Amino acid sequence: MAHEELHISSLVVHSTPRRLEAVAEAIASLPGAMVHASSATGKLVVTLEVPTAEAMSQQVSTIQHIDGVLSAVLVYQCADNLDTMNEEVADA
Repeated sequence: MAHEELHISSLVVHSTPRRLEAVAEAIASLPGAMVHASSATGKLVVTLEVPTAEAMSQQVSTIQHIDGVLSAVLVYQCADNLDTMNEEVADA
């Protein structure tokens, strides 16, 4: 039986400063995407949570093609099955 997975990644997205708000809104509208921070210079800190590696690749590609995005760089990626991620950890 295949176990469900969760893929989590963080990205730094560079946008043209004048398109920053529109880019942030477009990213935030994507399923599993969150914009955590932005700067007036056009940088955004983004996380993605998706069920598969293919979905991750598609989301990153979608972000890279948003009007005003100059680059989207994957900083971190983690994948594990949901059963493992949802296990309770006993207090030490």
